[in-house]
This record gives sequence, structure tokens and C-alpha cells, in this order.
Amino acid sequence: MNKIVYVLPLLALAACKQAATVDGNPPARLDTAQDKGDAAVPTGIAVTAAPGVAFHYHYGFSLAATRIATAQEAHAEACEKLGITRCRITGMRYQLLGENRVEAALVLKLDPAIAREFGKSAIAVAQQAEGTLTEAEITGTDAGGAISAAESDRARARGEVQRLDGELARPDLRDAERATLRQQRADAAHAADSAVDSAAEARASLANTPMELAYTSDAAVPGFDASAPLKSSLALLIGSAQTTFTVLLGAIALLGPPGLVILLGWLGWRRWGPRRRRPVAQESQQATSG
Repeated sequence: MNKIVYVLPLLALAACKQAATVDGNPPARLDTAQDKGDAAVPTGIAVTAAPGVAFHYHYGFSLAATRIATAQEAHAEACEKLGITRCRITGMRYQLLGENRVEAALVLKLDPAIAREFGKSAIAVAQQAEGTLTEAEITGTDAGGAISAAESDRARARGEVQRLDGELARPDLRDAERATLRQQRADAAHAADSAVDSAAEARASLANTPMELAYTSDAAVPGFDASAPLKSSLALLIGSAQTTFTVLLGAIALLGPPGLVILLGWLGWRRWGPRRRRPVAQESQQATSG
């Protein structure tokens, strides 16, 4: 099953921009949402633009820590209003990491026909909460190809089962041959069942589109929390001390061995250098003259 990131369709759609349209409608394209005049961002891909492809949506938002719970709840309520046949909440997480640091996530399964519009609305809700879309990733799996391959595998396996049933019906089979054929038939039947399961999984992926909404709190100064200045300052002090100690140990480890060699050389030169040998030579001359 080949996974592909649907960025290439943007290039293809740009090339087809000048193409003729049918009934005055523009070609299928990637919907966009404007962030207060900023560059357009992708919000989804139309199901009709890529038939047989199962999409997975991931959006990342950066908001103030106090607004994350509100945005997450608004997204959850929007899903609940659609009903469980069109949108289901499959996971939710909210984690307080510090005085003013929050991470959260909301995982949904959507009707593929409404996934694009729901993503567009989710971005608008985050922007209303003064948040920013920081990440948008849309990946796809060729579920149609996987279904075709599974159907072919199932047909081959069932054909093998029928052939082996014919072999097992022979009355002149030896016990060893019969046991081998039975094992082969069991393997073929298992392969057929696996192909059916694979096709069912691929069809389910086409019927449900996963969407993950991730939330992180923004910070003006990394590592400093204005709501708790004393605690943040102490944390910065400890972090700075640790960094300084680490750099000092690194310098010792790097310069220690060369410095030790230089020190030993200097001590040897002081002990046995020319100035130390000169008095010895003078004493030897005096002893000879005496």
C-alpha cells in the first residue's frame, strides 16, 4: 500500500488553471483559508479530485494557553453537531506542562465528503481564538489500488482452494500426499480470508477520514513564563549554570591531555635543562683542577 503526500496535485492544478471548464465550474482545487491577509493555507482535497484515495488530515495550531481548552471544546462541539454518522471523536488529550505551557489534541473520524469543509471551519475557529495555523499536512493512501489487489489475491486463493479440493477427492492418494494437500488447502483458505480482511480495511479507510487537531501554547520568550517570573527566573538561572558547567567540563576534557603533556615537558626542562646541568659541569672542572 503506497502512501503519498498530496503536494504534487498542487503543481498539476496550477498547470490546468487555464484549462476549459465544464458548465462554467472551475476545476477541482485545494480549498484555502486566509489568515488575516497572510498567504493561503491548504485546508483539504476534494474527494472527487482523487477517487479511491483515503486521506489523513493533520492540523497544528498555536494559541495562548488560556484559549486552547476553548478552541478544543469548540471543535469537539462542531463534530458532535454533525452526528456520529458524519463525525466521531476518537481521542482527546489536554496536558498542562508548566505554569503557562499547554499541549492538547483532538482526533476525529469524518465523512470524507465533509472533511475539507470541516478543516476549513476548524482553522476559522482557531483564528477567532487569536490562534495561528502552524502546520497543515494532508496524506493519502491508494485504497482503491489496495482493494483491487486484495480482490485479485482472493480470487487466486479461492481458485487454489478449488483445485486442491479436486486433488483431495482422488481416491488413490497416499496418506502423506493427502496430508500435504490438506495443509496447502488450509494455507490457501487463510490467504483468501486475509485478502477479504485487507479489502474490508481499505474500504473502511475510504468511508472514514481521520483528522487530528494539535494545539500548542505560544510563548513570547522561550523558557520564560511572565505569569510566574520568580519561578521562571530561577529555572533560567539553573539552566544557565548547568550549561556553564557542561561547557567547563567539555573544555577540561578537550584541553586537559594536551595541557598535561605540556606541563610534564616544562617540569622536565626545569629539572634537566641546560641551566640545571651547568653547575654540575663547573663542579667537575673544579675537581679536575684540584
